Amino acid sequence: MSVDTRQESASPPASGRGDPHLAALADDELRTLDAHWRAANYLSVGQIYLMANPLLTEPLRPEHVKPRLLGHWGTSPGLNLVYTHLNRVIRARGLDALCIWGPGHGGPAVVAGSWLEGSYTETYPDITRDAAGMARLFKQFSFPGGVPSHVAPETPGSIHEGGELGYSLSHAYGAAFDNPGLLVACVIGDGEAETGPLAASWHSDKFLDPVHDGAVLPILHLNGYKIANPTVLARLPEPELDDLLKGYGHDPIHVTGDDPATVHRAMAQAMDTALDRITAFRRAAREDGATERPRWPVIVLRTPKGWTGPAEVDGLPVEGTWRSHQVPLAAVRDNPEHLRQLEAWLRSYRPEELFDEDGSPRPDVLACVPEGARRLGATPHANGGLLLRELPLPPLERYAVPVDKPGATLHEPTRVLGDMVEDLMRGTTDRRDFRLVGPDETASNRLQAVYAASGKAWQAEILDVDEHLDRHGRVMEILSEHTCQGWLEGYLLTGRHGLFSCYEAFVHIVDSMVNQHIKWLRVTRRLPWRVPIASLNYLLTSHVWRQDHNGFSHQDPGFVDHILNKSPEAVRVYLPPDANTLLSVADHALRSRDYVNVIVAGKQPCFDWLSMEQARTHCARGAGIWDWAGTEDGSREPDVVLACAGDVPTQEVLAAAQLLRRHLPQLAVRVVNVVDIARLMPSEEHPHGMSDFEYDGLFTTDKPVIFAYHGYPWLIHRLAYRRTGHPHLHVRGYKEIGTTTTPFDMVVRNDLDRYRLVMDVIDRVPGLAVRAAAVRQRMEDARLRHHDWIREHGTDLPEVTDWTWDG
Repeated sequence: MSVDTRQESASPPASGRGDPHLAALADDELRTLDAHWRAANYLSVGQIYLMANPLLTEPLRPEHVKPRLLGHWGTSPGLNLVYTHLNRVIRARGLDALCIWGPGHGGPAVVAGSWLEGSYTETYPDITRDAAGMARLFKQFSFPGGVPSHVAPETPGSIHEGGELGYSLSHAYGAAFDNPGLLVACVIGDGEAETGPLAASWHSDKFLDPVHDGAVLPILHLNGYKIANPTVLARLPEPELDDLLKGYGHDPIHVTGDDPATVHRAMAQAMDTALDRITAFRRAAREDGATERPRWPVIVLRTPKGWTGPAEVDGLPVEGTWRSHQVPLAAVRDNPEHLRQLEAWLRSYRPEELFDEDGSPRPDVLACVPEGARRLGATPHANGGLLLRELPLPPLERYAVPVDKPGATLHEPTRVLGDMVEDLMRGTTDRRDFRLVGPDETASNRLQAVYAASGKAWQAEILDVDEHLDRHGRVMEILSEHTCQGWLEGYLLTGRHGLFSCYEAFVHIVDSMVNQHIKWLRVTRRLPWRVPIASLNYLLTSHVWRQDHNGFSHQDPGFVDHILNKSPEAVRVYLPPDANTLLSVADHALRSRDYVNVIVAGKQPCFDWLSMEQARTHCARGAGIWDWAGTEDGSREPDVVLACAGDVPTQEVLAAAQLLRRHLPQLAVRVVNVVDIARLMPSEEHPHGMSDFEYDGLFTTDKPVIFAYHGYPWLIHRLAYRRTGHPHLHVRGYKEIGTTTTPFDMVVRNDLDRYRLVMDVIDRVPGLAVRAAAVRQRMEDARLRHHDWIREHGTDLPEVTDWTWDG
């Protein structure tokens, strides 16, 4: 058993209660801390096993035990220890604190702590703090109609779903950014510590501003095992682990042992030492103007896995081994010896000392618990909608590009958006509740105007050649999409706003992270006490069709497919075709709540099609006819529908429409542009979906529809497969054919080009195959001419590069 408070020279000296030589834990406080910890352990075991007899007022019988035993014991006693000691320092120091529980399998522990402090009963009034409420608390855990076994949205005080590991530390830093009075404790399981996202998250301390941000206290919980194997960090020699943590920029404080009294004393000293250092760092930065990057403390807590549980079951060691990970006694209903061991295990916590005759926690158990909103389960930072303020979004007309005639001018859509984001950042300078995050791509994605309002957050060394680095910046760049995602999620979940800018191909790196966030949003929508938070907004640019120099490795539009597989109530996908529609969509997304909004927009020069007023109307509609682009005269139905979604497909469709106007003037062509891709879905399957009546009116029931789509073509088929006109739908899109080549060659290679679209019309409109054979041949010749031209000149055909809309 040890507590190590060794300090590097860069750390301020600990003082007062934090000095282990001056701050011995009083016996009375030790007794009450242990009582709280034992009560939490008892409640954790009860949740896993019991459905009746919660206070053991009679001998335990098989029918008192759940028929299906689900849950995780192994990490729970360590989490209970952390909860107990966080209570102590929050109460003693008057802290505002939030805890991120990385070992999400420790759901019983966090629920137990919340029930003991009363926040659980305030959230769920039927789960009262008495014997009846305890019985309901136990039965509901991992039970049909109850609550999950993980730390979940249903858990008061949680902003972190425990279903997938790796994100706790980045969430903690996201919560701390722009929260200068907040302490964010983060318990990191040693299994989670092996993941790539967690490993990258340690570098977040190079972005934490001690003046404007809160503090993060990582607690690395080493209990030695995952589900079936030892963990890497738990098996490292202590000096090697120290070197690793110091290399990340932290000073480790070790707490190791299995004797409860000694561990309590050491944990109290470790907490005080860490918090004294944090206080000193903040004072030095905020009052003395210190700019040196702090070496923030990290607590390394080593306790046995399954601590205080059965030492041995069926002749095999359990406590301190992987066998305690889930349910140490698995056959309690059928095996009398297991039932006897369970009862002995529960009674070892001496519940009669912890709960009165009515089942309420006794005063000693609650002596360390803070009051009101300072309780971990009641902090408003874990229910961020309570703290959310409206963004001061500027009027879009300030940034709108003038469009007197469609297709006459060009702008880079994301550069136009960058001007709006700059003013939004400037408008939140004092309130500091908006951040722009991305993996080293802000300028590459043409959003660099934002630097005039805020530089890039950076606490490490700054050289003379560096640009836009800022100790107090709110633009966040790190070449780890996982860390960017985690930062932004933590920021949003604690009541702020943000935008994630990323290359389209590499946003896939966070596929599983956004899965968890969408699941979180879906569950919270059904919890009336969870207040809506700002949406998670993605701007995906440097997209598949304009990767001229990066080539095939940077060409993948499939994130949209991934998102549209998720809960329709929570996901939205927009493909604005020009600068003004991008402004309109971004304004809508930034105002929205409880969604994941995916916006795909180009950064290269793009034709301006719609005025700001037209863009607002079109985006509100989601999909509509561009009558100025077609050749319908209103006297008859169209012969063919040319549909498009995305900026490059829109240009190719309009170029195809122009060719058809020139070569087949008698053909009635309708042009439909889709901004909101979910509009293609039936209204009963997505809130933005169209009724069959609307869809049939737009696309017809029996006319050919040639659809040029930004991404993989089969997505459009999947969204529209139930429509009457689906047999007549032909989709062109990305077919996983890419390389480093010219912009137009990319669309030719994937059969999305204007010439191919005209050929598709001729092939699918009845009667045109013979009548327009010569036109079709000219289109094929143009494609062949393109092939030869780019190989000789290295640029696209002049008729392509110089094309403008002349309708």
